[in-house]
Amino acid sequence: MTAVAPDSRALTDQRLRTMNGVGIGVRGLRPDPDVPLPPGPRWPSLVQSIALIRFRHRFQPWLQRRYGDVFTVRMLPDGRPLVVLTRPEQAKELFAADPSVFHAGKGNAILGPVMGEHSLLLQDGDEHARARRLLMPAFNKQALREYRELVSAIAADEAAHWPADVTLRSLDRMNVLTLEVILRVVFGVTDETRLAALRPRVNETISIGPDILLGFGFPRLQEHGRWKRAVENQRELDELIYAEIHERREVGDLEMRTDVLSQLMRAGEGDDRLGDAELRDQLVTLLLAGHETTATSLAWALYELGRRSDLLARSQRAADGSTPFGPSAEDDAWLEAVVKESMRLHPVIPMVVRTLMEPATIAGLDLPKGATVGASILLAHARDSNFTEPERFDPERFVGRNPAPHTWIPFGGGVRRCIGAGFAQMEGVAILREVLRRHDVAAAGDDEPRVRNITSVPRFGARIHVMPRRAASRSGLI
Repeated sequence: MTAVAPDSRALTDQRLRTMNGVGIGVRGLRPDPDVPLPPGPRWPSLVQSIALIRFRHRFQPWLQRRYGDVFTVRMLPDGRPLVVLTRPEQAKELFAADPSVFHAGKGNAILGPVMGEHSLLLQDGDEHARARRLLMPAFNKQALREYRELVSAIAADEAAHWPADVTLRSLDRMNVLTLEVILRVVFGVTDETRLAALRPRVNETISIGPDILLGFGFPRLQEHGRWKRAVENQRELDELIYAEIHERREVGDLEMRTDVLSQLMRAGEGDDRLGDAELRDQLVTLLLAGHETTATSLAWALYELGRRSDLLARSQRAADGSTPFGPSAEDDAWLEAVVKESMRLHPVIPMVVRTLMEPATIAGLDLPKGATVGASILLAHARDSNFTEPERFDPERFVGRNPAPHTWIPFGGGVRRCIGAGFAQMEGVAILREVLRRHDVAAAGDDEPRVRNITSVPRFGARIHVMPRRAASRSGLI
C-alpha cells in the first residue's frame, strides 16, 4: 500500500485527546437542580446508568409501569437527568423541536473518540446542516438504484458459499455480509490486500465497548491493556482509511465512480468540499451506524421467518419473483415489510435523544438547560396502542400501509432522521432476496436480545438451520 498520509497517526492521536468521551457532550450544561422533573428512581446515578444501558429491555418497561408515560433517569456524569418520552405525540414534538435548542450530537458524544468531530452524528447547527447537504446526494433514490446491483452480487456470493444442512449463527453471517457491503459499496475499496487489512481492524473497532470509549479520556489508561490495543487499532485503521482517501484523490476516473466515498469527494465546490479528516469521520460514522445495525435486523428477520413456515414460504416466493421478468414491486414491498417488522420487534438502538441548550417546554414539561430528552424506541415499538399484538412478528403491518406517525422510529425523525435509512432498507431487501432464493431456514432454539455496546443483538446469535432449496439447486443458484 503506497501513498499513506504521513500525518495519519498525529490526526488519530489529536482526535483521541480532544474527543474524550461523554464529558465533551455536556460541559457547561449542568441542569438547574431546582427545576422539577418527572418522577423516577432515586438510586445512585451509577446504578441507574448501568440499569438503563445494560438491562434496558427490562428496565425501561419497568420504569413505564412504575412511573407512567414520562419518567426521569439520572445518568452519569453527575446524575444528569434523562427525561424519557414514550407516546407518539411526544416523539413528534421532540422530532419537530428547534434543532438549535435540541441538540442531537451531544447525546452521541461518547462515540466521539472513534467517529471524530466531523461525524454527522456528533454535529449540530450549521455544521450538521452542511454535512448533511454534502452527504445527501450519495443516498438519494438514483444512488440507491446504482448500489443495489453490487449489494445483490455481494449477497449472492456470500449465500452461495453457505454450507448445507448446518446450524449457524445468522448474526455472524450477516455481519460478514454487511461489512463487505460497507467496504466495497461505501468505502469503494477494490484492492484485496487493503480489504484484508481493513476487515480485522474494522471488526475490532465495532467491538469497542463503553469502558474503552470512556478510557480514551484518560491518557495514562491508554498505555495499558485493552485500552492500549484499542488506540493502536485506531491508528492502524486510520492509516488505511487515509491511504485510501489519498490514493482515491489521484485516480483518473473519480468522476465515473459510484461508491459513496467517491461521491463525497465530488460533493461541494471549492472550500466547501470535504477535507481528508471530514471524509474519514463520515466514513467511520457510516460504518458504525450502518454495519451492525443492519446485520442485526437481518439476523432477526431470518430467525423469525425460520419460526413461521407460512411467512418463510411467502418470503421465498417474493424472493423468487412473481412475474416472468423477476420480482415485482409487490415482491419488493413484502421483503421490505419483513425488514421493517424485524426492526420494530427487535430494536437495535433503544432511544433517540436530544440535549437542551436552553430551557424549553416539551410534552407539557418545562425542562432546564442541560437536560436530555429521549424518545424510547423500545417502548414505542412494544406499545399495544401503536401495534396490535406487539409481541407478534407480523410483516403484514407494513404491507400497503404505513404505521401511524411516530410509532415506528428505528431511524429517528425530523431533520436528524438517519441519512442512511433508504440504504439500509434497500440493502435488507437485496440480502434477504439472495439468501431466500437459495436456502430454507428454520430457527434453532430460543433467543432473546442482549446489550452489546450501545446496540442490542441476539444473545445466541439468532441461530438458524440452513438447507439448500431444491428449486435453487435445480436452477444452479447454489
